[in-house]
Amino acid sequence: MINIKPSAAIRKNYNGISELCKKSGEPVYLTKNGEGGLVIMDLETYARRESMLCLREELVSAEEDRLNGEKGYPVGQVSSMMKDAIRLYIKSRPIPSM
Repeated sequence: MINIKPSAAIRKNYNGISELCKKSGEPVYLTKNGEGGLVIMDLETYARRESMLCLREELVSAEEDRLNGEKGYPVGQVSSMMKDAIRLYIKSRPIPSM
């Protein structure tokens, strides 16, 4: 569900908007005079989206290389690289607060 709020909502109810961002894991769109103005999201959602964009860029680059005749990697090396990437991702995730 798309969360759309007037810009005044952030001034009047910052904590509520912040909680909405955290609970939904989705951006909140702020409007001013009925027009789109800003998009806000919590840091975890932003970091996750940035990671996904970087991964997509790497995948597109790898596919372009493949299409241009670049040599690939052996299955064992790809498996090792994937395991390393997963470990790095898990280590970079923030520890949830209690």
